[in-house]
Amino acid sequence: RQMNIHNNEVGRRAVYRLTRVVCKCHGVSGSCSLRTCYQQLPTFREIGAFLKEKYDSAVEVRYQRRLGQLRSRDRRFAGPTKDDLIYFEDSNFCEYNRRIGSLGTKGRQCNRTSHGPDGCGTMCCGRGYNTIRKYVQEKCNCKFIWCCSVQCQTCQKLVEIHICK
Repeated sequence: RQMNIHNNEVGRRAVYRLTRVVCKCHGVSGSCSLRTCYQQLPTFREIGAFLKEKYDSAVEVRYQRRLGQLRSRDRRFAGPTKDDLIYFEDSNFCEYNRRIGSLGTKGRQCNRTSHGPDGCGTMCCGRGYNTIRKYVQEKCNCKFIWCCSVQCQTCQKLVEIHICK
């Protein structure tokens, strides 16, 4: 509970920190005889990117009962700051876990050539993957018809799909 309260506050603080003041000028020929300023909330993308950075550097903590405080699990560090996201235990998103709502990665489609989080090496958690070949239908040989339509044929294409074991 204390962890959730802390992390919720980090999120609220992120929105506040990314909020900016925007001003508009009013007047004849842009003379700015009157200026209106207001606070503009950040976009979800901005907040998401900011919190993703926080997530990537989150601090593992333990609860110290006698002090009623969250402390860094690594004793070399004091404790989390009010701007750090925190967690009690590592998440294992590789495995199905109904309690936390994780479906795991078994059966998920992955990208064989990617080295990112969607890559088979990462997403399949070292379990490997199966490759399935199948035909898919897609639009092809499209032509622009004057005026104002596009006509396409439907073609079949053989594709490889990679599925985590």
